[in-house]
Formats: sequence, C-alpha cells, structure tokens
Amino acid sequence: MAEETPTQTNGAADPAAAAPQIKQRVLAQFVRDLSFENVMAQKGVDGEVKPEIKVEVNLDARKRGAENQYEIITKLKVTSTNQGSDKTLFLLELEYSGVFEIEGVPEQQMHPYLMIECPRMTFPFIRRIVSDVTRDGGFPPLNLEQIDFVAIYRQQLALRAQQQAEAAKTADA
Repeated sequence: MAEETPTQTNGAADPAAAAPQIKQRVLAQFVRDLSFENVMAQKGVDGEVKPEIKVEVNLDARKRGAENQYEIITKLKVTSTNQGSDKTLFLLELEYSGVFEIEGVPEQQMHPYLMIECPRMTFPFIRRIVSDVTRDGGFPPLNLEQIDFVAIYRQQLALRAQQQAEAAKTADA
C-alpha cells in the first residue's frame, strides 16, 4: 500500500516556491494491538441500556532505521458505559500503526507533521476497524466522529510543558 502526496507550487512568482517539495508515502499500516471486551454479555445489565461513549486518543511517533521513515502509532481507548449506572458495556483498545516515508519537511516542522498529518491519513482505516469490531462484538457499529489531531497535538504540548515546569519546581526545592 504505497501512497504519495506531493505538495505542488505554482511557479517562481509564488513566495512558497522556494520551499522544498514535500513527498510522503504510506509504506505500511497495520493493527499493532487490538482488544475488545463485551462486558455486557459477560455480566449482563439490569434495566434499560442507554450507552455513553468515551473515546481517548494518544499518539506516538518513532524514527525508523531507514532514512526518512517514521512509524506513527494511534492509540484509541473506547469505553461504553450505561448511562446512570456507569456499568461498562464494552471496552475497545486499539493501537494502529502507519509507516511513512517523508521527505522535504523542515526539521523544526517534522514533529507536528508526524503527529497531525500522518494520523489524519490513517484515521479512516481506524474508523472502519472500530465500526467493524463493535458490530461484530454484538453492538451497533460505532462510527467515530472526525478527530481534531491539531487539538490533540496542542494538548500534548501543553501537558509536556506542565510536566517540565513541575519537574523544574521539584528540582529547585
């Protein structure tokens, strides 16, 4: 599965024309880990079922041994609880990897590119897996809403800055 997405420029009059051309190829994508627990079937539920869904997303990026290759891992944790009782109906955990070859992205922009653009490309496949697994697990298919990877990236940066500030305070004390 190789996909190339070059960025085009419109000639010398364009100020962006001096920017390098970005080339991206998806070399592979795969499920690293998948777990689905149908707690409702195992333990049963009393009364009416009114599911509430909570989705947690985490991202990880790793440089691979080959030049210009990166692995991006999207980690999802989907918990469905019964409204009012907070009893778990199902729990789905998924780690989905994409292996990308990326050229032309300036070094200072590589981290946000990896954590935003790459997960956007693999998200439709993640959405399909979640839908299929929940359906095959005995529930209506869960069709995830679009995920704002820019917001997730900003949250992770803010969290990292907060942790560094707390570590600095602890070291000074």
